[in-house]
Amino acid sequence: MAGLATAFGSGAMTNTIGEIEDAKAIFVIGSNTTQNHPVIGYRIQQAAKKGAKLIVADPRYIELCDYADVHLQLKPGTNIALLNAMAHVIIKEGLADEKFIAERTENFAALRVTVEEYTPEYAAEITGVPAEDIVKAARLYGEADAAMIFYTMGITQHTTGTDNVLAIANLALLTGNVGKPASGVNPLRGQNNVQGACDMGALPNVLTGYQPVTDAAARAKFAKAWGVELSGRVGLTVTEMFNAAGAKEVRAMYIMGENPYLSDADSAHVRHCMESLDFLVVQDIFMTETASYADVVLPAVSWAEKEGTFTNTERRVQKVNPALKARGQAKADWEILVELAKKLGFAWDYSCAEDIFREITALTPSYAGISYDRLGVNGIHWPCPTPEHPGTTILHVGQFSRGLGHFSGIEHQDPAELPDEEYPFMLTTGRILYHYHTGTMSRRSKGLKFIQNEELMQINPADAQALGVTEHDTVKVTSRRGSVKSRLQITDTVPKGVVFMTFHFKETAANLLTNPETCPTAKIPELKACAVKIEKA
Repeated sequence: MAGLATAFGSGAMTNTIGEIEDAKAIFVIGSNTTQNHPVIGYRIQQAAKKGAKLIVADPRYIELCDYADVHLQLKPGTNIALLNAMAHVIIKEGLADEKFIAERTENFAALRVTVEEYTPEYAAEITGVPAEDIVKAARLYGEADAAMIFYTMGITQHTTGTDNVLAIANLALLTGNVGKPASGVNPLRGQNNVQGACDMGALPNVLTGYQPVTDAAARAKFAKAWGVELSGRVGLTVTEMFNAAGAKEVRAMYIMGENPYLSDADSAHVRHCMESLDFLVVQDIFMTETASYADVVLPAVSWAEKEGTFTNTERRVQKVNPALKARGQAKADWEILVELAKKLGFAWDYSCAEDIFREITALTPSYAGISYDRLGVNGIHWPCPTPEHPGTTILHVGQFSRGLGHFSGIEHQDPAELPDEEYPFMLTTGRILYHYHTGTMSRRSKGLKFIQNEELMQINPADAQALGVTEHDTVKVTSRRGSVKSRLQITDTVPKGVVFMTFHFKETAANLLTNPETCPTAKIPELKACAVKIEKA
């Protein structure tokens, strides 16, 4: 995330998965880790069994709560108030690492002033978390010699997403839990190569390795390598692209491996914007809902049919090799792009995936020392600046990429929508273990479909009783943007006033409901909090 750059560079995991079991405290916030990152969730469970203190902050009671020393069951969208209150306790009780703060950070005074009013009692009023639990969590995290923080889209998919991340960074800086083993700030990537895609410049403001498009020297380097002049203008985010399409400012779009028809907030608006385009190309391994809107569909191959590298959530660059031959007219993504470039008059002469990787390493300082020969079976963590460098497992040892770590004075802001008389429930969304994203792949598995093949909206028993509905009844769920029907799962894992849905099932397209209001910095929609009303269908 852009906001995290002020302290932690690219926003990647600062530490590695292998360090989890050595942590003395683990703080999981906005992440249902066992469901969405089960390998890492298992490591966290093992760490707790070995004695690590586990803090879980989540609006729902998730599986990790069974292992937690404290569950902070906060209201959706109140992360900053909770984090500020923990910082308040850590400062008040003398748990801050004063040496680290003095030597490696700046702007601490701003944090101190901001969190002064966020007493546990004040934060309890905002978050719904008992004050004594906030104090307990702050002590567990603040007293640990090595503490790790893990977060995912439960933090970032808010109108305050960037500020949420900065508030997390404050806690790590405050306690000196950066730049040493079994510590750090560790955002978990939601798909297998999200980190690699970001590293390769699949963001509107950077080239590979987070080299800004606004940097003339960086542009000149790439222009020389590619033989074209590059714009210094920052591009559009996904949300901005669709809005521009709806406004007739973007006329054509090329979508690769995405299904925004189901995955993007206020998806009825997204569909309207796709229909407004003059020309749409979709490149994917299946005929998705989004592909049904396309003028041209280009058949790509799956991960098992391609060669190249993936960079996983812990910055580990790994070589992948094809296990299957591509079928029919399907081709690797790079082959499709090269053929298209030639049709457009560009003399691209890549003959294999390794040619492209060599270009990446030549232009990207954090990848400069990596080669196919070096990757072997286990891969290498970036940054790896030279061929002799072993790779970097822990970031920010001794110094941050920006010099000093920057504290931020962040104030709580309510979500863009709060429940009211007309829309009395707060909807939050996520995934379940058995399905993946919009179900493009997982809903083609007979075994997974057998386990669950429809949406079961989670609702608290007291709310269900008040609505006069019972287990597996069908209800109509309506927000200010649309309505869907869903069957029910009545469970006390969600608190009163909160309901939970996934976005796996096109028959119950939850993102017809979600709020497209975005974080002003990262432009990520507020998928995790919107107001809805519920009635028996």
